[in-house]
Amino acid sequence: MDFQVYDVAIVPIIVALVEFCKRIGVGPRLLPLISLAFGIAAGMIYIAPHDYPQAIFVGVVMGLAACGLWSGTKNLAQN
Repeated sequence: MDFQVYDVAIVPIIVALVEFCKRIGVGPRLLPLISLAFGIAAGMIYIAPHDYPQAIFVGVVMGLAACGLWSGTKNLAQN
């Protein structure tokens, strides 16, 4: 697994894309799935384009991290 430190920078990009989807009117129930989809897409396109199991695993991790970062930031802003 050749996961570089700067690959973690994809997580805030996923957060930004999910926020964009939210602002264009996507329902809040779909946002976690969109986060996972963006994570898996980034894994397959950027992280491991020739190793699909690794790409899916890393993509799910990035999508869940982005979803948690987005949710945590939202909860912090509301309090």
